Amino acid sequence: MSTPPDKSNKKSVLFVCTHNSARSQMAEGLLNHLYGDRYQAFSAGTEKTHVRPLTIEAMKNIGIDISHHQSKTVDSFGNMEFDYVITVCDNANKNCPYIPTRNARLHWSFDDPAVAEGTEAEKLAVFEKVRDEILEKINSFFKK
Repeated sequence: MSTPPDKSNKKSVLFVCTHNSARSQMAEGLLNHLYGDRYQAFSAGTEKTHVRPLTIEAMKNIGIDISHHQSKTVDSFGNMEFDYVITVCDNANKNCPYIPTRNARLHWSFDDPAVAEGTEAEKLAVFEKVRDEILEKINSFFKK
């Protein structure tokens, strides 16, 4: 089972994607890094795979280490209640099981960087572009 939200005054956020390998992992790392004083972020997938190396590299390139993250499913959180549940891909939005929320379930759609083609550098550029889009969305929503 995953670590439950702590009992502090931090609001809990669960980011959900299909495989919990890129977008949701980036969102978790970004929110915890930038707003960890007010929010505790987690991530999960509708299916479990692995965290993609290019996800880890894209985050490392802006000084955030998520190399310890692991892919997990939403089931690993049991019946935990979160302040926000945010799906970050259209497939997860359609297939996400019910997860209890205190405030809202939101959907933010981002392109899947895992389908990028080309050289490793070209693929990394796609991961970084998606990372930056997630960063912008997190800043606009959570900075308040």
